[in-house]
This record gives sequence, structure tokens and C-alpha cells, in this order.
Amino acid sequence: MKRAAAILALMATGCTTMEPKYVQPDPAVPASWPIGDPYLVQAEVGLPTLTYKQVFTDPRLQTLIAQAIANNRDLRTAAANIAAAREQYRIQRANQLPTVDASGGATFSGDKEKGVSAQYNAGVSVPNFELDLFGRLRSLTNVQLDRYFATEAGARATRLTLVGNIANAWLDYASDSSLLRISTQTADSAQKSVQLTRIRLQGGIAPRTDLDQAEQILATAQADVARERTTVAQDVNALQLLVGAPVDPSLLPSSIDEAFGTIAPVATGLDSYVLLRRPDVIQAEYELRAANANIGAARAALFPRITLTGLLGFASSALLKLFTGGAFGWSAGADASYTIFQSGAGHANVRLTQAQQRAAVATYQGTIQSAFRDVSDALARRGTINDELAARARQQAATADTYLLTEARYRAGIDPYLNVLSAQQSYYSAQQTLVSTKLTAAQNIVATYEAIGGDALLEATPICEKLPGDSGQPNAVLATECLPD
Repeated sequence: MKRAAAILALMATGCTTMEPKYVQPDPAVPASWPIGDPYLVQAEVGLPTLTYKQVFTDPRLQTLIAQAIANNRDLRTAAANIAAAREQYRIQRANQLPTVDASGGATFSGDKEKGVSAQYNAGVSVPNFELDLFGRLRSLTNVQLDRYFATEAGARATRLTLVGNIANAWLDYASDSSLLRISTQTADSAQKSVQLTRIRLQGGIAPRTDLDQAEQILATAQADVARERTTVAQDVNALQLLVGAPVDPSLLPSSIDEAFGTIAPVATGLDSYVLLRRPDVIQAEYELRAANANIGAARAALFPRITLTGLLGFASSALLKLFTGGAFGWSAGADASYTIFQSGAGHANVRLTQAQQRAAVATYQGTIQSAFRDVSDALARRGTINDELAARARQQAATADTYLLTEARYRAGIDPYLNVLSAQQSYYSAQQTLVSTKLTAAQNIVATYEAIGGDALLEATPICEKLPGDSGQPNAVLATECLPD
């Protein structure tokens, strides 16, 4: 009993580690978003809970996103990586517990004088169980646990990017559909102008240059129609790749005006520390925690390793007597190993892990700084896009009126056709610019949604087995759910 108590006491000492105390680094960004021109004043005091369905309100887009979450190959790869990281953790955790082997056998021998004799044996053994006195195995287990969480956060970052990419591709299709319609309408209008100009030329009213100029805008519009038809088809191909399946045409928008009204603005709040909930930031912090645990493992490797072996078993010359009291036997042993000389490699390994930990701190802070810039850039565009939209709308209205009046003056013989050509080109360009600006405004909302981390930690997904961790966790919700198979 005393020996068993001593062994249990030694095993209990393995509950501690030689890891440095983890302290979350300073985010190294301002506490609030930029303010002043061109930024809008942010009235919200915190980031509201939202889902992508609250931002992307069109049911067709929501359907495409749901299909992509179920089918996208990048997400399936991420799910497989999560499973692999989880099993790596379980493999490493198992090293903290003893391995128990069972064995049994029979040996027969004989000679002419004694005849045949038999020897039977059965038992269980514990081969080379390492007492984790200095927490080496526990630190290595913590490394794998934190890497598992980092992998899961990375999968959520993939999911967030996928949602944003689908929204952008859906808006691209809407924009290109509008541009195709504008090009087709312009080509139809130019075709009528060519026919009218040809009649005027044949009647001796218009010069040959008028017909040449009319055919210029027609050829330009026809070339744009051909290009936009290709672009629209490529937009569908891009969506199919993201969704991972054929896209139902009924789920596609017919114009940017139709799609633009279904993208709801995202409130960003004043506190920039909401960036700590971004999945890429969470991933960087778990990588930092893994690097911190690696230091503990390297430090513990400087100390001796003590391993235990044990055997409990039965041996008998008669099978029927194998499990009787007299057949019972046991043995136990302990070994200690320590490297006396390794040219400073052990201490160098500690310094290596410390350098890797400092690099992980820099990566973590750099990830937050990049996230801060993403949000700041999105807010800067958001602060001016409405003014630009209003100006582009006025520009289109003015060029439309100019084109209408100029064409009427040409038909009345007041203005040359060159004025009509210039007015029509200006109107055509203004229509295209307004579509592009609406696309920019809608995609700015998508960029803001992605930059603040979206709903990557809030949207429900199938729950996997929860794995135990230590009490200190990043100040964000743990990503311990798995993606669809």
C-alpha cells in the first residue's frame, strides 16, 4: 500500500507544467475606429449579435450560402483538418496515461526420460510508463489542444470568407446583368440611329460622316454586349465553384438595383476590441498559446525522465492451476535517464521555443492590426459612398436629358451628329458608372461584414464532442463545433 501511495503521489506531481504564465498580448491597435472626415460618426456602442441572414436578406442569396456551407470543398477540407487535429490531440493526451498490455502463452518441452512437460503463463504488464514529473507530456498535450482549437478557428475563417465570396459573386452577377442590359439597350438605340442616319444620307440631308459616327457607337455597344455575355456566364461559373453544385437560375438577381436593396448595412460600434472575435485573430491567439506550451515542454526536457515498468501474472505447469494463488507473481521496476552532455542542444531548444513564442506574439498583433485596417478601410469607403451614389445618379439624369435634347436638336437640323454621338457616349458611360458605384456600395457592406468577423462564432453548426482544456482561454467564444461532413 505504501508503494502504491508513493507511485500515485509521483503521478500527481505531473499535474503541473513548466510553461510560462500565459498573458494575452496587447492588441496594439487604437481602442476605437478612426473618426472624422471621411468616416461616418459611429453611434453604436457595441457590436450587435447578427447572422449573415440579417445582412444578406434576399432569400435567394441565403439559399446559395446555405448550399455552399453544405457542399463547398474548401469547407470539407477544413472539416477534415479539424478531425485530424482533434485526433492528434487525443493521441498526445493518451501518452499521459499508462499502456496496459495483456499476454498469455504456453510452452511445451520433453525428453525420453521425463516425457512432455508444459508451462502456462498469463498476465498484464505496464511497459515504460513515463512519470510526468516536470509536465513535459502535459505541455505537449496542451500544444496539440491549442493547435486543434486554432485549426477549428481557421475553418471558421474559411467559412466566413466563403460567405463573403458568395455574396460578392452574386452581386457581380447582378452588376454584369445590368451592364449587359444597358449595352443591349444602347446597341438597340444605336441601331435605330444608324438606320435613321442612313436614310438621311440617302436623302441627301446628312453627310457620310454622320453615318460613320453612328456606326461607331453601335460597334462599341455590340462589342460590350459580347463581352458582358461572357462575363455573366463566367459569374455563374464562379458561383457554381463556390456553391459546389449547379446554381438554379431562379436564385440569381436580374439587376444590381434589385440586389442592392437586399444588402443591409452592418453596425460596427465604437470599440475596436470586437476584432478579437474574428476567427483569424482567434486562430493566431491559439497558435500563440501553443507556442507558449512548447516552452514548457522544452524546459521539462532538460530534466531526467523516469519510467516505470510492472508485471502482474500467473505461471503454472498445469492449465487448471494457472489462476490459483500459488501461481501468482509480480515484478516492478523503475528507470531514470538523463543526458549528461549534448553540446548545449537542450538549452538551445528552450531558446528556440522562446523565439518562436515571440514570433507568435508578433503574428498575433499583426493579425489584429491587419483586421483593424480592413475595418478602417471599409468605414472610410462607407463614409463617402452615399455621396458618390447621389452624385452618380444626378450625373446619369443629366446625361440622359442632354442626350434626349441633343438628339431632338439633330433631328430638327440644329446640331451636328457629332453632338449626338458625344451625348450618347456620355449617357452610356454614366449608366455604367452608376452600376459600378452601386456594386461598390453593396460590396462595401460585405467587406465590413467580413472585416468585423461576421457571424463566424454565432451561427449554429453541428456540435462535436467538447474537449477539455485549461481554464485560461482567449476572451472570445471557443470554437469547438465542427463543420458539416
